[in-house]
Amino acid sequence: MIRQVRIMGDPVLREEALPVRDVHHPAVRSLVADMWDTMADEGGIGIAAPQVGVPLRIICFGLNEAQSADRPAVPRTVLINPEIEYLGEDKEDGWEGCLSVPGMRARISRYVRIRYRGVDLEGNPIERTAEGFHARVVQHEYDHLCGILYPMRVTDWSSFGFTKAMFPEQSETDE
Repeated sequence: MIRQVRIMGDPVLREEALPVRDVHHPAVRSLVADMWDTMADEGGIGIAAPQVGVPLRIICFGLNEAQSADRPAVPRTVLINPEIEYLGEDKEDGWEGCLSVPGMRARISRYVRIRYRGVDLEGNPIERTAEGFHARVVQHEYDHLCGILYPMRVTDWSSFGFTKAMFPEQSETDE
């Protein structure tokens, strides 16, 4: 089922999400299915439960095929109760958009390499090292669980604006 994506200004997006206590609860499986449906409908690369109004620590992300050199494939993943460890001090700037901030983009600095862990929908542990675009996607979605939207990370306001104005040659894709 496609759910309404909450947009910037909605209080649920500013809350710290709560841990999932029972990964095997049918409501969790239903929520995750709805998140995938919503993400696909919106053309996103990732989505967090707060974006569909549920303040739980669940993120879904993935891109089966590379869209460009800047957007390589990212494994389709459900990550419940995630944790992130930053590997090194190196950061890089990259363009980000968000389903909850429709029609806009900004250059955001993110760690280049991370290790993330959590559990999947079956309760199996996941631990991966990611870098580049994959790491950026995970950090972006993880921020949603902490009540952070990417505009809160903007340091150069000249790089923040409407996608149509900044990239008129591109079709709009988010997150």
